[in-house]
Parts: sequence; structure tokens; C-alpha cells
Amino acid sequence: MTLTELIGPDHVFPRLRAADKQMLLAELGGRAATMLHLPAAAVTSSLAAREALGSTGIGGGIAVPHARIDGIEAPAGFFARLERPIDFAAIDGKPVDLVFLLLSPAQGHGAHLAALAAASRRLRDRTVAEAIRAAGSGPAMRIALLGDA
Repeated sequence: MTLTELIGPDHVFPRLRAADKQMLLAELGGRAATMLHLPAAAVTSSLAAREALGSTGIGGGIAVPHARIDGIEAPAGFFARLERPIDFAAIDGKPVDLVFLLLSPAQGHGAHLAALAAASRRLRDRTVAEAIRAAGSGPAMRIALLGDA
């Protein structure tokens, strides 16, 4: 599965507001839940449970929260640029402003890991991250994120 298949045009949020990690997971998880016709509380609690195991802040201002969810048939990705960076307990201690959210079926471990790896590789490219930060709209962010993915 490619990033293009994971992140539809309506799955990009260029100016998401969140005061902290918990609010971010609730807001972004709630949006994803609505689009996937899932209970928001189930998505948010799954994301929070995963974060309790260790932060998904991978450094460089980037986080990749993820969860495996009953009720979906294929992985789905969502991407947000925060209006203001927040503390995410990232590996490098820096605040996060770019967030790739991945929700995957409870089964299908391989697809989940492949999607996480693809997103992480792309976002760790400093040129890509800076292009996303400089983009003026959701569509421009998506183009910067996907590139030739």
C-alpha cells in the first residue's frame, strides 16, 4: 500500500489546533473516526493506549501516532500540520508540528508496519518536511508529502 492510497485528499488538515498531546489525539482521532464511521472514543482510547507504551514522536518535529482498530478493513492515513508545535515527548525532546496518523485493521500486522515505515521514511527526509511546513494549503501539503510516492 502506498502513501497515496493511505492519504486521500480529504485526509489532510493544514491548520490543526491542539494545546497538548491528549487534545491532538482526541481531535485528529475524532476526525479520522468520523471519516471511517467509527466511534471516536474507541479510536482516541486506542491511540492513547499506544502512546502509553512510548511516544510515537520520531524526532525532527514529527509524530506518527498509530493504532490497530476493529471495524476497518484497510489501513487509513491522516496528516496534520499543527498551528503551534506541542510537546509530544518525542525522542529528540523537540516539539511536534507534523503528525501522520495511521489506523489499521486489528489483523494484518504486515500492512500496518509497511505503512508506518513508508510514512516515517518520507517524513524523515528534511526536504520533504520543510516543503510540507512551507505549503500554503492542504492540497499543497499532500503534494509535498506524497511527492512521487
